[in-house]
Amino acid sequence: MAITFASKHFLLPLTLLFLVNVSVASRMLVESSTQPMTFQYHNGPLLSGRFSINLIWYGNFKPTQRAIISDFVTSLLPSQPESQPSVAMWWNSIGKYYGHANPKKPTSLSLSMGKQVIDDTYSLGKTLTSKQVEALAAKGPQQPNAITVVLTAADVVVEGFCTSRCGTHRVSEKATQKVPYIWVGNSETQCPGQCAWPFHQPIYGPQSPPLTAPNNDVGLDGMVINLASLLAGTVTNPYGNGYFQGPKDAPLEAASACPGIYGKGAYPGYAGNLLVDATTGASYNANGINKRKYLLPALYDPKTSSCSTLL
Repeated sequence: MAITFASKHFLLPLTLLFLVNVSVASRMLVESSTQPMTFQYHNGPLLSGRFSINLIWYGNFKPTQRAIISDFVTSLLPSQPESQPSVAMWWNSIGKYYGHANPKKPTSLSLSMGKQVIDDTYSLGKTLTSKQVEALAAKGPQQPNAITVVLTAADVVVEGFCTSRCGTHRVSEKATQKVPYIWVGNSETQCPGQCAWPFHQPIYGPQSPPLTAPNNDVGLDGMVINLASLLAGTVTNPYGNGYFQGPKDAPLEAASACPGIYGKGAYPGYAGNLLVDATTGASYNANGINKRKYLLPALYDPKTSSCSTLL
């Protein structure tokens, strides 16, 4: 598959050590969450100002499944009252990138929930190329300052899905405007051991018992992890010249530079010390709206040169 400008992919760790996805950005070999890493700012713009997040649902998603994702997106907003630690608290740490990029005159980003489009007729079929995913993103609401998220159902096969990526963020060129978009697939029936860890037994590596998914849906809870990681990469490296580690055509970004780390004490095969719901036994590290619970990845902290977790 050809590597294109501002193309980033995301694949969860699979082996005893965290694998590098050599095709496009994935997880890297990291010995410790506190080990200093060579993470650089390449002087490009970050997304700033007011941005809405539009969701395109491609294929068969139950209303309860759509609610898991839409509640997560809404939970990113700091105005939402949530128990701590919260999704908004996790997202607020992205602000460190803005102050680090331009300490004299830092910009900021404000997110809001946009529109949702449901394509449950599989208008482009059940096997999609990367170009068709981009075409789906273009069917979303055409508005300035928006991030379009394409979410594909468990029975949709997408080029590179499971073999080299669990999701992607890219930039679509529209006239003179660069429009960021994200794609994330539901891996429940195709590769949960790759794209829904730690809620499913991994294909390779340490075979510790999988954790109970906080929303009782392995595929959708896995999608939340991947979407969260790709959102962090989209805003801090939207055009391929922002914050990243490694080569430009295979960058490790704000979340993908911290593979498999969700709580303190994480190591290969172990997600770290997490909160556990007393009723369901589900593991999580962030609270959202409507009493939702989520598991969110560690984010690289440009101030401390280490991976930072909510717990």
